[in-house]
Amino acid sequence: MSDPIQQRVRTAVSAALDKKAFDLDVLSVSDLTSIADYFVLCSANTERQTQAIADGVVDKVRRNEGVKPLLVEGTTPGRWILIDFGDFIFHIFTEDCRRFYGLERLWGDAPNVTPEFTAEAEAPRNARRKKTS
Repeated sequence: MSDPIQQRVRTAVSAALDKKAFDLDVLSVSDLTSIADYFVLCSANTERQTQAIADGVVDKVRRNEGVKPLLVEGTTPGRWILIDFGDFIFHIFTEDCRRFYGLERLWGDAPNVTPEFTAEAEAPRNARRKKTS
């Protein structure tokens, strides 16, 4: 049986992939900061899709795990939506916004543990695709 935090992250990842999120990464930041154990980052093609992903993540985590977010920011205009569940923070970006802010670079010391959270979600082939630029 997995840890409850990991299960919540797995549920959120599954919800995002259900809404066609791509370039999904899960970073383990627990050794680097006290604000969360994991950062989940994903991309969307449009602001409308970021909204759909955010709604899907919030709904599925609340329904399946009984957890509501502590904070949701950025829904307007929707280029970067942050959902803080306490144990993990879920970031949903449009592609240009994600490139601009480069959280993967800022948290470069954080281990990328994406495979631990996407195996059960049956991620589409492009869910873990990396940018070449």
